[in-house]
Amino acid sequence: MNPSDYLSALFSLQGKVAVVIGGTGELCGAMAEGLAGAGAEVVLVGRSEEKAKARLERIAAIGGKAWFVPAEASSKAELEALLATVLQRSGRVDVVVNGAGINSATPYVEIGEEEFDRIVRVNMKSVFLGCQVFGQYLCDRGEGGSIINLGSMSAVVPLSRVFTYSATKAAVHNLSLNLAREWAPKRVRVNVLVPGFFPAEQNRKILSPERVASILGHTPMKRFGEAKELIGATLLLASDAASGFITGEELIVDGGYHAMTI
Repeated sequence: MNPSDYLSALFSLQGKVAVVIGGTGELCGAMAEGLAGAGAEVVLVGRSEEKAKARLERIAAIGGKAWFVPAEASSKAELEALLATVLQRSGRVDVVVNGAGINSATPYVEIGEEEFDRIVRVNMKSVFLGCQVFGQYLCDRGEGGSIINLGSMSAVVPLSRVFTYSATKAAVHNLSLNLAREWAPKRVRVNVLVPGFFPAEQNRKILSPERVASILGHTPMKRFGEAKELIGATLLLASDAASGFITGEELIVDGGYHAMTI
């Protein structure tokens, strides 16, 4: 076997089906594109058909296969319907990405209950339910599988001005490690992909010039990440051949941010 064939076999997702919840967003959309490029049939899940259309066109342009299902990630009934739809059309699910998320920069003492509940519902409850619905399927079928939950640097190092977001992402990390331990005997791997600072729709409103300068000053690579730079880590965690013994991992992609002190 030549080196290119070896690498292809290690990271190939041919014959696999990947469900990407939050796949209409910038970061998870890039992850979905990478999964499709590795051969997986990708199901984009989100609220915006318009955003999905643009991503589906990009996936088609690289020869990938993908389709869109509108669903509310914080509704168990809708996630159960999503699973049924995917099984009916594609016959299986092998990789699940839980990446729905929203943010807020409201000062702590001004955070209202409605805002708090909304962020908890989208960031935490959606991951809880996504793991519950798809994790049960993966455990029951007996073939293993990979769940990739989108974490955050704010769950590793608490960040200023994003109080509820940080708390919910910390909960995602904790839940993921608990499930990794629980489902390891079933060969269902649960890992957290932890982006550092990547410009995305949900955080642009808090990226003032002063905050950008602070972030770059604390990032050894002196730049923001690009969404496509999450693809390699995604493929590693998705592939049973490449990461069959990796579970409960918090894989950080941050340009060295977490390694910086003074």
